[in-house]
Amino acid sequence: RSLAEADFSNQNLTDSSFTKANLQKANLQKADLRGVSLFGANMERANLAGADLRAATLDLARLAGANLDNAILEGAFAYNTNFNKASIVGADFTDVLMRETTRKQLCEVASGENPVTGRVTRDTLFCDY
Repeated sequence: RSLAEADFSNQNLTDSSFTKANLQKANLQKADLRGVSLFGANMERANLAGADLRAATLDLARLAGANLDNAILEGAFAYNTNFNKASIVGADFTDVLMRETTRKQLCEVASGENPVTGRVTRDTLFCDY
């Protein structure tokens, strides 16, 4: 079932699984997605601004063109995740498991500070170390 363009903004989705779901252009702004499986999900151009993705499984997810501004991804598993052209202003990537090539790609556009955790995006990605 397609959840493309669905509105899940401000919802608690911690008991949900979106494995391989089509969430293209979905509104997940400020959604609580802690520990949720988004394995293989298509979230191209989705709005995840301010979403809580702590400990979420994002492996093989497609987040190309997604808005991750001020999202918290702490401890998420994002090893084969596509973040191409995603907006990550103020996103917190503390302890996110990802490929080195992906980390370098994100560092090219990383800026801002997360308003909830107070962490600087570039620091959470180890861009300047």
